[in-house]
Amino acid sequence: MTWLTWRQFRVPALSVLAGLIAIAVVLAITGPDLVGRTNFSDQDTLFGGTILALYLLPAVIGVFWGVPMITRELESGTHSLVWNQTVTRKQWLTTKLGFGLLAAMLAAGLLGWAVSWWASPIDALAATQTDRGMLSRIMPVVFGARGIVPIGYAAFALALGVAAGMLLKRTVAAMAVTLVTLAAVLVLVPSFVRPYLLPPQTQTVAIVGKDITNITGNDDQGITEIGMRQPAGAWVLANETVDPAGNVADPLPSFVQTCAPRPGAGPPERGTLEQCMAQLGAHGYQQRLTFQPGSRFWPLQWLELALYLAMTALLTWFCFRRLRHLS
Repeated sequence: MTWLTWRQFRVPALSVLAGLIAIAVVLAITGPDLVGRTNFSDQDTLFGGTILALYLLPAVIGVFWGVPMITRELESGTHSLVWNQTVTRKQWLTTKLGFGLLAAMLAAGLLGWAVSWWASPIDALAATQTDRGMLSRIMPVVFGARGIVPIGYAAFALALGVAAGMLLKRTVAAMAVTLVTLAAVLVLVPSFVRPYLLPPQTQTVAIVGKDITNITGNDDQGITEIGMRQPAGAWVLANETVDPAGNVADPLPSFVQTCAPRPGAGPPERGTLEQCMAQLGAHGYQQRLTFQPGSRFWPLQWLELALYLAMTALLTWFCFRRLRHLS
């Protein structure tokens, strides 16, 4: 059964392996040149490309590994031939799932390790930044392309593809459902689950002109919010102005609305707008930051990996339950 699974699986597996080798070669060539640098602006394309590769890998695994692994046999009817031999249904599914999960987790783990090694000088510099110039590794878009969570994404994607295939029994439909569901999970978890896997920290800071990083407004409401310099390497969940009573100031008080330049007056002198907004501090207003510190990167990695492995286990249980109803 193992040899049969490999023969059915080898083409998509070798295709992904070839892609991983190509990426590894590029990273191995360019990685040593990043050590000791303080400007990585010329690496923006490759930096973004590595992140994209790690998000595409689970999609490829779920759609092109997981779905055909089962659905192809269900559509052709060859599963009945296997079950009529000495192989039981559970042995058939266990071998396929076990082989696929092992290969998926290994591929994602190796790519995640290679990208994390290549980007380590960039991540180290980003961890010292207190403005929005660089993305630290705990930020949502980067977090999923570092460390060990890609292993969980890959395992979940493969189990999802297998479950969709067993449920729908149609390859194209199962591929579409797998892709849409995986994309939804990868968007929803960073937005609604990851921020609260550990209780976020809160810090209240004084409003000082030199620490204001952004001022937002519109023609209807004037200046609506400001942003203060964030803790180094942190993932800021909220950057809010609070009044002396501790309530969120929305909108900002009227006495700072005159800070905004009038239409046709031209841009203000550098720093004058920030100094004007610093009046908030003189009136008892402060800035409240809610954030996950950069030091929680690895605890969050382990917790999210456990979450995805738990979802993988749940999908695996569903597959074995569904197996009883296949004919």
